[in-house]
Amino acid sequence: MTSSAHGDIDAAVGESALVAQIVDFVRWVGDGRKLTQKGVITLADARVLVERLGTGDVIDPAIDDRVFRTKSSTELLILSMIVEWAKAARLVRVVRGRLVPVKKAIAMLDHPAQLWMTLFETFGRLGTAFLPSGWGESFLRREFAAGVDALLSVLHSRDGAVALDELYEPVWEAVTAPYVLDHATDQQLSTAHRMNDRDVRRALAALDQLGAVTLTEDSAKLTAAGRHGTRRLRGEPEPGDRVHQVLVTLAEVAEPPVWRRLLIPAAMPLSRFHDVIQVAMGWQNCHLHSFTDGTHTYGPPDPDLTFVDEQSVQFGDLAVDRGSRFGYTYDYGDDWEHEILVEEVRTAEPAGHYPRCIAGGGACPPEDCGGAPGYADLRRILADPDAPEHDEMVTWMGLERAAEFDPAAFDIERVNRSRLAVGSLR
Repeated sequence: MTSSAHGDIDAAVGESALVAQIVDFVRWVGDGRKLTQKGVITLADARVLVERLGTGDVIDPAIDDRVFRTKSSTELLILSMIVEWAKAARLVRVVRGRLVPVKKAIAMLDHPAQLWMTLFETFGRLGTAFLPSGWGESFLRREFAAGVDALLSVLHSRDGAVALDELYEPVWEAVTAPYVLDHATDQQLSTAHRMNDRDVRRALAALDQLGAVTLTEDSAKLTAAGRHGTRRLRGEPEPGDRVHQVLVTLAEVAEPPVWRRLLIPAAMPLSRFHDVIQVAMGWQNCHLHSFTDGTHTYGPPDPDLTFVDEQSVQFGDLAVDRGSRFGYTYDYGDDWEHEILVEEVRTAEPAGHYPRCIAGGGACPPEDCGGAPGYADLRRILADPDAPEHDEMVTWMGLERAAEFDPAAFDIERVNRSRLAVGSLR
């Protein structure tokens, strides 16, 4: 960690009530505290902690003339977040029905910068701890890690404050990706959107309390510490580290060619480079893939395949001098071959964002269209309204008319703004 980053985090720690609450909570645990049969903080201890930590949780809330008795400490969402965050950071753990400190981690309490970074890195595990469950439960609660990835990625892609309205949709897309919502009514989708937006604000409020985000009524912005933490989560280089400018070209596709120019950190695992290629090119990550350097083939770990595990190899581990070439294959049925050329080796800039697409051209072919030959046939059919398969192909692509598909279309701002960063976080 650079001295500048260390100073930024120290400043965030000094201003963060949340860090102080977590430290105080761990010290309260002491030699251990008995939990309920369900493994949660007892209500008696919760009453003490709500006052001691100043969480703002309300026990036995009254609405009009009716009092709603708190039945479990899990109903106290801020306290629950603090407890689960301490667990996720491995500061405490549950042993035989007791909450006890993790002795190896207790020393972290005296190293604020290390503690802050650990808390920031483990935030993505906390959705079920402090977001409402049951009626009104959001998709973000179920898919919190993916939602946080999307949230931080969009914030990191901007140098200034981002309107909350511009954060809601990328998070919605990320958390609903595993679900089929085709049969949901407009009212159901509207309600789900509202619940999700509500919980995006809750997540931002927690990051604000940590000192990673500055949150206003209608916008959010990463602090210097939050930006450093996000860079680290993304595996981004520190200023001065190696960055490779690569040209990725879809082989055997012309008129127009499909290509992307990318800036890739040397420390990026090939598994993440795969994610970046998928998003930058426009693929849907639905099929098998692999890399080759002419000597070895790298891909997802699988006992039935002979791939070298792509997660264990960084891009910089390969022979990546200027002029080096590699291959990337996507979809072993359609055999989309990509040529990767290292055009330049440079160093990371202090204000740079990595990975990043800096140029490109050509629309990504539709998935499952039959590879390069099938794509050529598809373009020919779409361009000819009299072709027998014309209407069928328009319907297959989900279009109302063939002109909606432009083989030359490419929106670099949309790639960098929406999904490139998200893909590289995982």
